[in-house]
Amino acid sequence: MAFSRAVGQTVETEALNTAQIDEDLALVRSVQEGDSRAFDALTRKYRERIFSIVYNITANREDAADLTQEAFIRAFTSIARFKGKSSFFTWLYRIAVNATLSHVKRHRMRRFFSFENINEEMAPTEIVEVLAHKHAGDRSAGLSELQEKLNEALQKLSPKHRTVVILFEIEGLNHQEIAQIMKTSEGTVRSRLHYAKQELQAFLQDYVK
Repeated sequence: MAFSRAVGQTVETEALNTAQIDEDLALVRSVQEGDSRAFDALTRKYRERIFSIVYNITANREDAADLTQEAFIRAFTSIARFKGKSSFFTWLYRIAVNATLSHVKRHRMRRFFSFENINEEMAPTEIVEVLAHKHAGDRSAGLSELQEKLNEALQKLSPKHRTVVILFEIEGLNHQEIAQIMKTSEGTVRSRLHYAKQELQAFLQDYVK
């Protein structure tokens, strides 16, 4: 019975994803035919998610707002070249991530990880689970200390490793989607995730003892 429900849920999720892709493609086709209002619909649909990923990389609201706007401007001006080989969502994320990584590289800024969108159950990562367990008796103080320590650790990762962690752990994207966004292989994504987690564990080893 449980297996049947799991299979049903998977089929339903895949159907929803397919419907979303079809809806996005229809809007893209409308934009390509000259209906700019269709792009407004795409902007409303994905603006918060794009802002979230950009902010999680830059930890600067002003930069995130500017880069989010830049991503949509780039998407609009180049949408005629969108051929539907990937989903619009993946294509847009790629534009946003590339713009953000270029910004980070240009400014050589200190980058911090944001945990604003963590709920009371925390994020589903091994590191977060270990740190959260350490502070189970005081969730508020634990979250504050957790953010500080992870900020310090994550700023030591390269932008590409940081981005993979954010896309996977915070945005909830799978390996294939991340590979498409970052124009690399799924094996490289897995390798970067593995390396990043090892590095984070090493950076945090004194804290989690």
